Amino acid sequence: MLDNLFSIAGKVAVVTGGSRGIGAMIAAGFLASGAKVYISARKAGACDETARRLSEQFGGDCISIPANLAEMSGIEAFATELSKREQQLDILVNNAGVSWGAPLDEFPELGWDKVMNTNVKGVFFLTQKLLPLLRKSASEEDPARVINVGSIDGLKTPVFDTFSYGPSKAAVHHLTRVLATHLVKENILVNAIAPGPFPTYMLSTGVGGGGDVDQTDWDGVGRGNPRGRVGTAEDIAGIAIFLSSRASAFTVGEVITCDGGSVVSS
Repeated sequence: MLDNLFSIAGKVAVVTGGSRGIGAMIAAGFLASGAKVYISARKAGACDETARRLSEQFGGDCISIPANLAEMSGIEAFATELSKREQQLDILVNNAGVSWGAPLDEFPELGWDKVMNTNVKGVFFLTQKLLPLLRKSASEEDPARVINVGSIDGLKTPVFDTFSYGPSKAAVHHLTRVLATHLVKENILVNAIAPGPFPTYMLSTGVGGGGDVDQTDWDGVGRGNPRGRVGTAEDIAGIAIFLSSRASAFTVGEVITCDGGSVVSS
């Protein structure tokens, strides 16, 4: 058993928000480890292109199913399409997320609702709609897995004026514990990852890169982190693979930081 402790070979996984950033990093790690991966994103072109690129790079199956997972219609359409393709689902990574920045006195209702709908409502209802496929995979010996991607902004006060983002991620962390309590008896294990600084579009917009990941000064951003750098694909994929494998089969309802020491040092 110990030689396969971290194996996810042959597993079927879904990674939402998988066209870029942390989602693409996790999808890459899963593919490199022998899993079949479905990715989803709102923008069909970007989702299709990432699926093609990752399939070529890792020689595995990365399949694009574009969807707006902030709306029930998009969630139901995604679940229906996946059910046509797969009999069961081993791993669900709820990574799709958005943020909104504005001064406190000017923060709009749209910025509140869009963030909460995507980051919290979407996580709950996609998990709900995919429960039939997760239940078909789940067994006492090999549980199905749900991994929710939160944020260190849900554990400490954010540095940016993103007033709905931190509360939305705090809600994801607590939703993780609630779902874990209900689903552990069905051999579906729910845990969360709270990432810190990674080289993503979202963080680039906050640190002055304007969303241009390649042109952002990540070395400069990393100097403000206790580890002296930003996160890498190996960092986030490693945690996700752990939470999807036999190694974490007794880990339930946890929120694991992957932040280079940001929270513990704050």
